[in-house]
Amino acid sequence: MKKILLIVDDEKNTREGLKEIFDDQYEVYTAATIDGALAILETDPASLLLTDLKLGGENGMELMEKALSLPNPPICIIMTAYGSVDTAVEAMRRGAYDFVTKPVNIERLEILVQRSLREQAIEKENGELKKEIRNKYGLEKMIGASPLMTSVFDTIRQVAPSKATILIEGESGTGKEVAAKAIHTISQRSKERFVAVHCAALSPQLLESELFGHEKGAFTGATERRIGRFEQASGGTLFLDEIGEIDPSVQVKILRVLGEHTFERVGGNQTLTTDVRLIAATNRDLKKMISEGSFREDLFFRLNVVPILMPPLRHRKEDIPLLVEALLLELSKEHNKPHRIFSSAAMSLLLDYSWPGNVRELRAAIEHAIVLARENELQIYDLPSNLRQELDKEQSEALGSPDPELLNLEHAASLMIDRALKESGGNRSLAATKLGISRRTLYRHLKESSKKISKHP
Repeated sequence: MKKILLIVDDEKNTREGLKEIFDDQYEVYTAATIDGALAILETDPASLLLTDLKLGGENGMELMEKALSLPNPPICIIMTAYGSVDTAVEAMRRGAYDFVTKPVNIERLEILVQRSLREQAIEKENGELKKEIRNKYGLEKMIGASPLMTSVFDTIRQVAPSKATILIEGESGTGKEVAAKAIHTISQRSKERFVAVHCAALSPQLLESELFGHEKGAFTGATERRIGRFEQASGGTLFLDEIGEIDPSVQVKILRVLGEHTFERVGGNQTLTTDVRLIAATNRDLKKMISEGSFREDLFFRLNVVPILMPPLRHRKEDIPLLVEALLLELSKEHNKPHRIFSSAAMSLLLDYSWPGNVRELRAAIEHAIVLARENELQIYDLPSNLRQELDKEQSEALGSPDPELLNLEHAASLMIDRALKESGGNRSLAATKLGISRRTLYRHLKESSKKISKHP
């Protein structure tokens, strides 16, 4: 099925000339006015709108803005006279894909149309793929097909409709806040507020004020009344991250809210009520803290009505390809970069790495690769250096215990070259391409390495 192009120009010769050029590749409609163009767009949604900025007494910018507000907005390319380039640049700021100057360079326009429609198709395909991944292998913004994650999803679906307090445990970067938001989103409170407080970032006095609010004059600097998060989140969900960092004096007040649903602002004597669903999270061992006397046992039992353990990424490596694909789609769009895939070597490294920072570190690594990509495929050298260093360490350990003199940057480079040669079946040209170096550089390094290694039999 041909893509629909809508050409809008008040000059008949221009309209008909452009229609003749594109007629063999696309379904082309023409219009001379804004009303005529909008009538076509409403009945036959176009993939691309090519409009002049000056349409007699009308402004093509107005047409573009109306077209972009439609449910299925077209790509908009502006035509303008040389003297109106500043206006065309302004149109791009408002959403135009690009502009061409009159008289139109037909060859450039054809390339521009082809490129824009190709990007539109890729973006649509990526959006559908991302949606498919999340629908088939995820829950809200959480993704995984491993038994550990499907168990988490099942628990979330079961507990979300209830009012039960939830304690989410797990290492930093495992997605505890994402899980809390997922619970809120599919709960009966989804239309109300989700309020998050990161407890470790605040001193006990500031945290108490943050949670419960304060009255004017309650302490130095309290120049006006402040509404706390328990009030703000009433009817919705309050997420307390790093609950293990809370001072015992504040723990007592939280315990009272959970038991009685009442509290007072700092410096106040009016008892207030709140209807809030509390979700807490921690990366600390609260049971150990209880034995040490730094966390209240009664508060732990109040929080731990439904426990959820977020597994570390190293325990669910089968989810890495799904996470990588979803993050590539998301971050490529965010940084306005073409969608790329990882080479088999780079994907192997992602699968082999231990991910101490979990999904948060994976996201950062993929973002690093997308921003610094030099080829159509994302390569090992596009990834952060700490990932490559761990690969070198693992390979050197696999080789035994070499002379310490060899454990330097040059030896690490040799290990990477060895891996590239193995993956390339010994083809040095292909290995050089994978590493992003010239064949001459590869040959020189191999020659120098062989000389050095011969000194350490």
